Amino acid sequence: MFSIGLTGGIGSGKSTVADRSAAHGVPLVDTDLIAHQVTAPGGVAMPLIASEFGDAFVAPDGALDRRKMRELVFADDTARARLEAIVHPLIRAETERQRHAAGGPYHIVVVPLLVESVDWSTRVSRVLVVDCPVETQIARVIRRNGFTREQVLAIIAKQASREARLAAADDIVTNDASATLDALAREVDALHERYLALASL
Repeated sequence: MFSIGLTGGIGSGKSTVADRSAAHGVPLVDTDLIAHQVTAPGGVAMPLIASEFGDAFVAPDGALDRRKMRELVFADDTARARLEAIVHPLIRAETERQRHAAGGPYHIVVVPLLVESVDWSTRVSRVLVVDCPVETQIARVIRRNGFTREQVLAIIAKQASREARLAAADDIVTNDASATLDALAREVDALHERYLALASL
């Protein structure tokens, strides 16, 4: 089962790369999407989260109150560990189910925190990193999410460094401020052809 682990820091452009790959018919397994599903209204994680953290962290619609939880876990590493102990096994189980159901010569697993994980690099055939300078990340996230610079820096500080991601990469897509969508598409298209060849070996 040939697979690509796609990762990159917040605002790097992982979704753009994933979408271009999907346009070639490559199956995507998005761990962020799965995380949202298990913490959505009726999600399997919600009764456990409510029991562990209290109803104050459950939004009126029954989903996780993401803003409130984000504030807690960024200020309290113990709370982060408690949350991860609940959601990570559920995300992993659904990720593996989707991976084994994926067809095609290869599939891509989108894992924002791949480098931070203890074992993801051993669970995929190759690691693809979408790379850009930190200042580009900051500008994109401020524009996209409306966060303050300080909020973005706090998120980046919790992620692996740019240097650590590049060191873990088998392949790199450069998506800095000067990159055009056409240039990015050409990079992804070339990688797709390479991955098809590798998957056939």
